[in-house]
Amino acid sequence: MSNPFKTRTGGATVTVFAPYDCNNHCPFCINKEEYADTSDFSLEKIINSIREVGAFTPYCDFAFTGGEPMANLESLQLMLDAVAPTHRVFINTTLPVMNDYSEDEVVAFLNRNKDKITCVNVSRHLHKYVEESRDELFGRLEVPVRVNCVLFHTHSPQRMLEFVRRFEPWNIPIQFRADYTKTTPENLYDEAADDILWELRSVFRPTEMEGCRIRCNYEFLDGKHVVSYHKTLPYSTMTVTDGEGRTYDILYDVLIKQNGDFHSDWTGVLMNLEDYKKVIFEPYDLHRIY
Repeated sequence: MSNPFKTRTGGATVTVFAPYDCNNHCPFCINKEEYADTSDFSLEKIINSIREVGAFTPYCDFAFTGGEPMANLESLQLMLDAVAPTHRVFINTTLPVMNDYSEDEVVAFLNRNKDKITCVNVSRHLHKYVEESRDELFGRLEVPVRVNCVLFHTHSPQRMLEFVRRFEPWNIPIQFRADYTKTTPENLYDEAADDILWELRSVFRPTEMEGCRIRCNYEFLDGKHVVSYHKTLPYSTMTVTDGEGRTYDILYDVLIKQNGDFHSDWTGVLMNLEDYKKVIFEPYDLHRIY
């Protein structure tokens, strides 16, 4: 992409890929192939990249993903320490039973970093793909937690209801996620043909919807328990021409890959950080419907 960049006020979300693999084989994972060859992975380069982009956009969000960020707590700590306190920080994890760490060590790590971590997004699914840590672990955590559930393969309103109520004792918000490999600009906001949306509406009370060019999110309540439904496109940069004929690449995510390189999308597009430093900031094109 060669057009000038635009992004939302504060800067695009910086997604950091942990430079180590997980032991999982989730069928919807699009990152697994990247961990087949780790020869050019570099924790040091990642940390340098975190500091560089974080200094340029000091109020953007950081999200750590993988792989499994929590498979190496020592390395994750070094990456967290490289993020300045002006940023929000999210950790995307399956929170499985760890080979190298006990439950007590995992809990202690997260609680020790509670002032750094905005939220831990834990993957749990209607079909189990990993050896999950005990649900009771959530009751020991002092950091905010959300459970993400990709609706892959079969599901039903009753199973989704049972899944939500499984986490009710800890009042953990649940986010159901559409299979993003099947999401397109044409169907992103198509409600009539979205079976999942209608199934959720049949068992939960709709409250609001918000969205932008690249993703949308529907919210519901089960009593006072918050449930959401998230849909996103399988890429994060859109080329848009304004009314005056000027063309921009609009960024929603900046990626720091396992070798420390910057990418402007999830589709293997390298990004020159010096070009990003010339970005034009604009209000987030978020709209809300009640």
